[in-house]
Amino acid sequence: MNAEIIAVGSELLLGQITNSNARFLSNHLAELGINVYYHTVVGDNSERLKNSIEIAENRADLIIFTGGLGPTKDDLTKETIARHLGTTLAMDEEALESIVAFFERAGRFMTENNKKQALVLKDSEVLINNHGMAPGMLYKTDSHFYMLLPGPPKEMEPMFQFEGKPKLAKILNKEDVILSHVLRFYGIGEAELEDRLQDILDNQTNPTIAPLASDGEVTLRITAKTNTEKEAWELINGAKSQILDNVGQYLYGYDDDSLASKAVELLKEQTKTISAAESLTAGLFQSELASVSGASAVLAGGVITYNEDMKIKHLGLAPELLKEYGVVSEQAALAMAEAVRQKFNTDISVSLTGAAGPDAHGDQPAGTVWIGIATEEGTTAYRLQLSGMRNTNRLRAVKLALSYVIRTLIDGNARKI
Repeated sequence: MNAEIIAVGSELLLGQITNSNARFLSNHLAELGINVYYHTVVGDNSERLKNSIEIAENRADLIIFTGGLGPTKDDLTKETIARHLGTTLAMDEEALESIVAFFERAGRFMTENNKKQALVLKDSEVLINNHGMAPGMLYKTDSHFYMLLPGPPKEMEPMFQFEGKPKLAKILNKEDVILSHVLRFYGIGEAELEDRLQDILDNQTNPTIAPLASDGEVTLRITAKTNTEKEAWELINGAKSQILDNVGQYLYGYDDDSLASKAVELLKEQTKTISAAESLTAGLFQSELASVSGASAVLAGGVITYNEDMKIKHLGLAPELLKEYGVVSEQAALAMAEAVRQKFNTDISVSLTGAAGPDAHGDQPAGTVWIGIATEEGTTAYRLQLSGMRNTNRLRAVKLALSYVIRTLIDGNARKI
């Protein structure tokens, strides 16, 4: 089965929001073995949407729509599709009851146009919306399947995962098992990783191996298709073993892991705590850790010392040290990491100082970053020379610091990246 995803909404074309729905859907459709060859974005215009549907019908068996199911006049997805398919809209009483109940619970007045959200394509299978109001739907013709989903990701993602995806799996009547396993790497570029794995990638059949680079990380998705789950895992583990023989030193996690979640996981496993002294990142490192549920068990706290005076006042750095070496230096990074570990009495601490850019900091060029890692065994500083825009450098510095924390926890010391 081939699919096309059509995102409806002028706000997408205006750049006001990002089309994260297409990425989510493509990811899950791939797990079903459904090929996605096109992503289309169309504004809130009935005629242009109709044209997009006609084009999609010539190249896809399944067309998935996101957005345009709301109560306002510019929400016109299901009306346009109904006219195009020569069918009508019918009120789904269960959805209407749910919408009415929502307004009653919220103590808000329900306007008449909110009933529009309960309209569905006649004879379609309704997809229940447990996280919003407008239901989704799946409509079948002799030649195509049309799935309509709400636009907000917090509604669309659970609806597809728990309502839409099982229905598609049933339509495909798959006796085969399709399993995917993601390997996550940091500290190696996509080109170098592919070069090291070239023989494996050239000879892949089942399982298939797909690399993807994102925000300085590289992932490999291994997908196996077999008759049983056991056989699928045997194929995946065989491929994984080959991959790790070549690039295992850069692996940091699997599937839904992130650098932050992996760091928190390791800290919990080792019952260790962490603190941070941040200059150029201004709290981003701690914020990234705190985004992980349960981080409070390991993140003791930290300080933001953005200027020289605060480094002296709150971290106790010697003015002579900063005068001699500067705040963007190995010596400053080492002193910051040691000071904050003592201040918060943690097992490990991190310091980040540098010149984010676009201007140099004294004689240190833009993109110069020092990361300090302090433990009971000692303190080490790592110099980086980044080349991105200001905020890109700050975000990359955070990821690099997290990777050094992970390597320190795994190996006892961090390998220079």
